[in-house]
Amino acid sequence: MPVYKAPLRDMRFVAFEVFQADRRWAANPAFAEVDREIVDAILEESARFNAQVIFPLNRSGDEEGCKMVGDEVVTPSGFKEAFRQYAQGGWIGLGADKAYGGQGFPKMVTVMTDEILYACNPSFALYPQLGIGAALAMSQHADPVINQLYLPKIYEGIWSGTMCLTEPHAGTDLGIIRTRAEPLGDESYAISGTKIFITGGEHDLVENIVHLVLAKLPGAPAGSKGISLFLVPKYLVNPDGSLGARNAVSVGSIEHKMGIKGSATCVMNFDAAKGWLVGKPNEGLAAMFVMMNYERLSMGIQGLGASESAYQNAAAYAHDRLQGRSARGAACPDKVADPLLVHPDIRRMLLTIRAHNEAARCFAMYVSEALDNSRYATDAQVRNQAKDRVALLTPIAKAFLTDRGFDACVLAQQVFGGHGYIREWGMEQWVRDTRIAQIYEGTNGVQAMDLAGRKVVRGQGASVMNYLEEIRRVADELPPELQFCTEGLREAANTLETATQLLIDNSRGDAEFANSAAVDYLHLFGLTCYAHMWSLMARASVGRSEEFYRNKLQLGAFFMQRMLPEIHGRLAAIRSGAALLMSFAADYF
Repeated sequence: MPVYKAPLRDMRFVAFEVFQADRRWAANPAFAEVDREIVDAILEESARFNAQVIFPLNRSGDEEGCKMVGDEVVTPSGFKEAFRQYAQGGWIGLGADKAYGGQGFPKMVTVMTDEILYACNPSFALYPQLGIGAALAMSQHADPVINQLYLPKIYEGIWSGTMCLTEPHAGTDLGIIRTRAEPLGDESYAISGTKIFITGGEHDLVENIVHLVLAKLPGAPAGSKGISLFLVPKYLVNPDGSLGARNAVSVGSIEHKMGIKGSATCVMNFDAAKGWLVGKPNEGLAAMFVMMNYERLSMGIQGLGASESAYQNAAAYAHDRLQGRSARGAACPDKVADPLLVHPDIRRMLLTIRAHNEAARCFAMYVSEALDNSRYATDAQVRNQAKDRVALLTPIAKAFLTDRGFDACVLAQQVFGGHGYIREWGMEQWVRDTRIAQIYEGTNGVQAMDLAGRKVVRGQGASVMNYLEEIRRVADELPPELQFCTEGLREAANTLETATQLLIDNSRGDAEFANSAAVDYLHLFGLTCYAHMWSLMARASVGRSEEFYRNKLQLGAFFMQRMLPEIHGRLAAIRSGAALLMSFAADYF
């Protein structure tokens, strides 16, 4: 059976030794009440609760799945009680606005508890996470009266939320959605249309479900500039917060999926359902992207959580499984064979996973710090710089962490050999569950195109150059003992700058160049970010004698020597351009 233990030592290292988060919180009035002692207690309780309550439901939830009973969706056994305990523990409102009943903890805290939750049970995690994302979009764009009515109930876990974007004919291209919103003359609208792939669209965990729905008003401009956002509750809500009549929104069916089977993925039908505008008319995407960007970092954390859980199981198996002999001779002559760990290729796979996990954890914290600064920094210039950094790195946080997280799950499965393909060991579930993280909340190819086209070419690389300045300052300040980091980081920065200039220069005369290079560019960028993170972790570890820090430096050297050189292959692919890709006739395919 699978095992998992929250990596609290490493989380604390990243938060308090690499980023010195407690000092940053003490200097920010928004987090004046947050200190290390409180956060340590939160992490300990998160680890305990998730291990005892949520993790045991991961396998059973996958086996049982969700099912339709009449017009209702029933979640797997144990989910309803676990959700009740999760909500009562205050976990849903941990990072939420205090004005609506939240606890107001920084993202630098919730990114750690989110990782633990996703590592234990990604299907379960999606139910509260979608509600948190919906509430975030509402808090920034909905009318205060609506927020006061809805948000406290979401943060208490009495209600939950969804986002309803995709339609049968419209996935990434939201500009062609057909869902319509007709004004009813009382500041409400009749919403009609069908949405698909709606996570948590219907379930039995809460009293009410609050749908955020993209739709078009009469006479709206064509394309994405004509999309508005509407709040459509499952049950109408009375002015005193009590529930009224059932709204005209229903589940048509649930999807039968490759993975995350404990998460209800629904087809939702809106038949003149009553809804209210969130934000301004025809500016729905701006409001929805508040939620989407939150979810994109969350999906990156899903990839990290899965990779960490898969690693722990693969490492344990490699210790216990006896197969073959060391190339140097019998390591355990008293046994019939040596443990898998004597074989270099097993170590290559495990070190690759672990080097990714630790860099991804550090990178998630880095992005979380920028998110906190973008909202709560007291200096306007710092806030604006942080917003720019978040916009630049969000596609990488989503796509790179999930691409590498999925690859890591496959490597962990490979360590098990044939047993990795058998259900009882749990590895095949991690592969299946993690695969979706590369697809939903904007496929990773779309994330790459957003990075290359909108964030780099359109901005002429300004935000990239700002980030490279920071990276080079770090390289210049590293001590001589970390020469392996200094060289690797400078090389990565130079390679990324070259790739960025190639994108900008070639896109002027070739409309397809940026998209042809996008995925390679994102991975080159992601590897550079990891080199940056490993340099920060090495700087915090150098000169320390404890085994933890010595191991950190060794793993950093492994990344620089064995994983970072991939940047050169990515650059070569970018240089090759779009011509060959586009030269094949459509009939060839």
